[in-house]
Amino acid sequence: MQKLDSLKPEEVWGYFNEILAIPRISKKEEKIITYLISFAKKHKLSHKRDRVGNLLISKPATKRFELRKGIILQSHADMVGEKQAEVKHDFDKDPINSYQEEGWVRAKGTTLGADDGIGIAASLAILASGAIEHGPLECLFTIDEESGMTGALGLQPGFLKGSILLNLDSEDEGEIFIGCAGGIDTVASYKYKKRRVKRNWIALRVKVGGLQGGHSGDEIHRGYGNSVKILNRFLWNADQRFKIRLSTLEGGKARNAIPRESEALIMAPTGSLDLIRVYFESFVSILRSEMEVIEPEFDMTLEQADPPEFSMRRKSQRKLFNALYACPHGVVAMSQEIPGLVETSTNLASIKHSGEDTLEIVTSQRSSVESAKQDIANRMGSLFSLMGASVKHSDGYPGWKPDISSEVLKISERVYQELFLKEPDVKAIHAGLECGLFLQKYPDLDMISFGPTIKGAHTPEERIRIDTVEKFWVFLLELLKQAP
Repeated sequence: MQKLDSLKPEEVWGYFNEILAIPRISKKEEKIITYLISFAKKHKLSHKRDRVGNLLISKPATKRFELRKGIILQSHADMVGEKQAEVKHDFDKDPINSYQEEGWVRAKGTTLGADDGIGIAASLAILASGAIEHGPLECLFTIDEESGMTGALGLQPGFLKGSILLNLDSEDEGEIFIGCAGGIDTVASYKYKKRRVKRNWIALRVKVGGLQGGHSGDEIHRGYGNSVKILNRFLWNADQRFKIRLSTLEGGKARNAIPRESEALIMAPTGSLDLIRVYFESFVSILRSEMEVIEPEFDMTLEQADPPEFSMRRKSQRKLFNALYACPHGVVAMSQEIPGLVETSTNLASIKHSGEDTLEIVTSQRSSVESAKQDIANRMGSLFSLMGASVKHSDGYPGWKPDISSEVLKISERVYQELFLKEPDVKAIHAGLECGLFLQKYPDLDMISFGPTIKGAHTPEERIRIDTVEKFWVFLLELLKQAP
């Protein structure tokens, strides 16, 4: 791992460098929480955890700032664990292997965890400093943001004291966010019937890869390829032509990432092998032509494999192929109020075997309109119910309605203008932030969200632009100084 503490600001990069060495994928945050508690004890700062595992570290106001409003710096402790198929990395044990390239910090073949490790690092640098001016300060580190927001969901009234919350989980320097979409997951459990494989049939493994993937909120409008949709498109057509049998089908990992890789193990009559190969080459050529601009690294392979013992029965298989083919993915509606903002979307996130004869299909829906969020979730549930699957919806999380009269927003706009001689862009975002859930428990909170520039979040292409971290840091410190 390349050390980053020579970058500026040194204090932020130094803590980020330490964070990279600590495994912290969603639902497995105990190591990073232990690190944060040790930090609090080392610096003689008060800390407490709530019943779901969120951690709060508090620091008194600096001299002459005692009468200022209390400020909460908020970031999430977990990260998405995604890697390239050929990379050997255990997210439960291994440190992130970071390096610098052309003005960016990246990771070798895995997610970097700048989302939201850089927010944690900035909070620690402020907590550790004796020179930074601020009012009464609380740093909230929530758990499990990436896979369900259970930390924010479980946050209890009375745990926080501050009245201003600065969410450090946005990914475009120069932009201040004052609203976000709400979200809900729909999970279909499909119990299928299977049969023994015929002895004179051959096994073929089909893989889709090389796709960009991406954040299912920030990048859903870009039209990136969905590996599950692409693979199922081939399987559906191959079934129509050659009456294949499906043994396994898996793809995607994170509920909030567009799936980059998928693979299937199929069976086909021996005599159809040459015809399948010809059709496969034609199919790949068509897909490359369709996606050559947006997915230049798209790759798809077909190779013989060891035959499995069982495959799906034809009726079960066709129900699955039809449902996945009909399943929507991408933008459902654009905002009628904010030009260019996605209002409602759905992401076919993953499919995996959850038992010997059960498939689990996960989709995630987002919308800045609560009724539209529920409507698209109901559509997904209806679709999978028609195939005979049992369907469950998550509790979901609410959107964050913009408040253009916000006092902290007005101050932040002025501060940014003074520092950088240009106005920041004030926006709402289609990605989910925890702010809507905080408002449910603390309706009087005054909130904004901002951060440095991070690209490729939730994918192995995740990277953080080095020079924007310094701007983010300078802005944050001045905002603490000028906050009411």
